[in-house]
Amino acid sequence: MKDSKSTALLQKEQVLYSLKQSFVKLNPRMMIKNPIMFTVEVCTAIMSVVMIYSLFDDTQGSFAYNTCVFVILFITLLFANFAEAIAEARGKAQADSLRKTREETPAKLVVNDQIEQISSSQLKKGDVFVCEAGDTIPADGEIIEGLASIDESAITGESAPVIREAGGDKSSVTGGTKVLSDHIKVMVTTRPGESFLDKMIALVEGASRQKTPNEIALTILLATFTLVFIIVCITLKPLADYTGTVITIASFLSLFVCLIPTTIGGLLSAIGIAGMDRALRANVITKSGKAVETAGDVDTLLLDKTGTITIGNRKATKFYPVAGLDEQAFVEACLLSSASDETPEGKSIIELGRELGFRMRNLNIEGARMIKFTAETKSSGINLKDGTEIRKGAFDAIRTITVAAGNAFPTETEEVIHNITSNGGTPLVVCINKKVAGVIELQDIIKSGIQERFQRLRKMGVKTVMVTGDNPLTAKHIAEKAGVDDFIAEAKPEDKMEYIKKEQAAGKLVAMMGDGTNDTPALAQANVGVAMNSGTQAAKEAGNMVDLDNDPTKLIEIVEIGKQLLMTRGTLTTFSIANDVAKYFAIVPALFMVSIPQLAALNVMGLHSPESAILSAAIFNAIIIPLLIPLALKGVQYKPIGASALLRRNLLLYGVGGILAPFVGIKLIDLLVGLFF
Repeated sequence: MKDSKSTALLQKEQVLYSLKQSFVKLNPRMMIKNPIMFTVEVCTAIMSVVMIYSLFDDTQGSFAYNTCVFVILFITLLFANFAEAIAEARGKAQADSLRKTREETPAKLVVNDQIEQISSSQLKKGDVFVCEAGDTIPADGEIIEGLASIDESAITGESAPVIREAGGDKSSVTGGTKVLSDHIKVMVTTRPGESFLDKMIALVEGASRQKTPNEIALTILLATFTLVFIIVCITLKPLADYTGTVITIASFLSLFVCLIPTTIGGLLSAIGIAGMDRALRANVITKSGKAVETAGDVDTLLLDKTGTITIGNRKATKFYPVAGLDEQAFVEACLLSSASDETPEGKSIIELGRELGFRMRNLNIEGARMIKFTAETKSSGINLKDGTEIRKGAFDAIRTITVAAGNAFPTETEEVIHNITSNGGTPLVVCINKKVAGVIELQDIIKSGIQERFQRLRKMGVKTVMVTGDNPLTAKHIAEKAGVDDFIAEAKPEDKMEYIKKEQAAGKLVAMMGDGTNDTPALAQANVGVAMNSGTQAAKEAGNMVDLDNDPTKLIEIVEIGKQLLMTRGTLTTFSIANDVAKYFAIVPALFMVSIPQLAALNVMGLHSPESAILSAAIFNAIIIPLLIPLALKGVQYKPIGASALLRRNLLLYGVGGILAPFVGIKLIDLLVGLFF
């Protein structure tokens, strides 16, 4: 989905499509969904009648003047429709690319241990199919057997393959991705038409998008403004009659359209659609626009330690032999215990030994029996040919082994373990023939730049909480080093749930990310639940967002996208209302200054005539919408500053700017219009 072409803000094909849709959207049944622009459409329809009437009777103004007003109002409608259509077109372009990914592919269905070739459209939930190297995965599912390297570039845009395997939290596969190596057996987890790609397509299609609660509330507020200005315009009629001022229907309708918040009314849908589009361009699929908005209001952020705050793999940093044991002998024992350890930690022990001058090839492991790690023993190791037994594992596991054999657990080793955990490390204890030989220190490596990102969140008013299975001492050290505000140590699924509920009970909005079935309750409980695409199907169903990149730090970016959406809507609303105030004081004095000379002092722009004032304001009202479309689509630049500072900035930049812009714009237009009216 990431390509150079998609980065352009406005593409030729999208513009042409949107121009056509601007006329299609004139259908009243579609326009009524936007009360403000529907009101403008009613005014335009009335003006069409007045325009025709003026052919035979000029009491309501000349035909040329009424035609100009009609055309300007009609163009205002088209510009507003174009803003919404161009936002939808950007989503449609992404949906089309996703459809290419979802093309019909053959499926190797397993029936009674036999392979039957069928079309992907014939697969049903619960069916089992197999895929080999070179096959395109025909449907969403969970791997139930095997592992494979998968090319997910069709949906993520990233060329690096990923590993998916049965039995873990990385077992989910997506239809349309490609198997690069090995062999997997997959169970279909979705019904036809309900695949992940189908949902993605429906979500990015503008037509399927529902208004969010904030949008609905703002629409009601703007509709109230519209009613207020209806009353304002009606009250001008008695004043006009009293002063002998002649105000034509065209003038009344133009004044009304200029005063109601048409700018934000025309851009409101585009802002919402563009917010979801920005999330999609960050490779995040949102199940609703509400999820993006809620992300912008998040107060508390739950983040996993491993892979988010730390690089994900603990690294061996030091060897601590017990008193009386030669360091060389201890390091060799550590290397031997890691000979069959394929974990990143095990490999880092061998790497640390290599840095100290030790080589595995110099160690004799001929005839040795490797002891694999198990969840029950919490240890691994090696039995050498000469009968020597070496074990490496968690502190409590090795202590159990040594104490059961009648050997003491050294006090000095307990002190080393305490010091390591106090410094945020993880101790691995090594024993030789059931006697403690020493400790290996593992350290979590904090990601570079993560402290700065947490500072950004703190400036936004977002509380960060680290979730980890580490003991409280280790968790506290890493939390302080990383700069998070709080932590949950030795976290179990129910602990995450309780923390989220506690925050929500205090009126907070909570966001979290997860990928496993054990994260499902917390993802469902959180206000913003982001599931990784590599995670289980249950996790993806529970969350209201899916991160295609499987990047644990994406949660931070999502919050910023949500805040940018809310800020864009707020700033353009401020600008629109400020515009209305300015246009009122620009037009009304010009209308009445002939009959009420005292109002001439308020005509600070020195507008040419009432007719030119009306036309200039109406033209400005129309052209400001397309001028703001790029800002609505791209979003106002977001900076992590406090709410009060943000309010001051918006009022100064968009409030004052919204007042000044009409004065400058209307005056410039009046200079041109005054040549004709």
